[in-house]
Amino acid sequence: SSFVSDDSYYLPITKDYNYLTVRRSQNGRVLYVKIDNPPINLITKSLLIDLIKFSQWAQEDEESTVLVLESSNPDFFIAHFDVEALLEIDSESKTGPANSLTVFDELCERFQKMPKVTISVIRGRVGGGGSEIAMSCDLRFAELESATMNQMEVPIGIIPGGGGTQRLPNLIGYSRAIELIVGGLDLDAQTGAEWGYFNRSLPSAELTSFVNKFVHRVSSFDPDAVRSGKRALQLTLPDFTEGLIEENNLFNERNHSENGRRLMQRFLKLGGQTAEQELRIEAFSLEVANETVSEK
Repeated sequence: SSFVSDDSYYLPITKDYNYLTVRRSQNGRVLYVKIDNPPINLITKSLLIDLIKFSQWAQEDEESTVLVLESSNPDFFIAHFDVEALLEIDSESKTGPANSLTVFDELCERFQKMPKVTISVIRGRVGGGGSEIAMSCDLRFAELESATMNQMEVPIGIIPGGGGTQRLPNLIGYSRAIELIVGGLDLDAQTGAEWGYFNRSLPSAELTSFVNKFVHRVSSFDPDAVRSGKRALQLTLPDFTEGLIEENNLFNERNHSENGRRLMQRFLKLGGQTAEQELRIEAFSLEVANETVSEK
């Protein structure tokens, strides 16, 4: 059920990436990207490097007006950032509070602002940093039967650190965002569409044809009109910069705190980052939190 229709071809730049396959439509105007980092499309350092390199290339690609991101794994769109990598971040490496965007924030900003329509097609779970990437795209189309979002950071002692606290309220409102982020709760496809996280949640059988039709339609329009339309609409969005920097400072405090580190270690020890536990992340993250409470 891939979106990549028969009229697209592989781009040689695919060989520059470990976890991404890139195709272009015959008319040149659509880029299709498939993410494949088994078992859960965890944002490891090497996947992050792929995404950064690709987004820098795509931003400058003058032919395309539409970019479609999807996963080759039906159970996971993109999971969260690699918790092992977070534990490796040395608190000594930070000199004082951050005053500029992180490379991850810059990656998300490129997906938000690049002069083409960016679309995440979400089947299965999207969480943590994966959700932050999806939220930075212009559109999120979901598979009704399977798509589920979860910002799982607070239960494991940290907070979203890649824009989650800034972009989610902008999409669904403050009160709903705090319910999901502080509660570490799942957002199902239907509620997600009602609340405005997903543009639409469609049955699997309809999702592919809907996205294909939409993509073909937009890519048939005058490229300058599409780009100008997006650019004008971007002016209605808040400037997230200050909020992202402060979010990052709060994230770093939690990430280097004794409790934060103990909970993240516990998360890994109990099976975090395995498909089995990640598929039940709402319940699993509560077990991680409660296990730590009972240890005290």
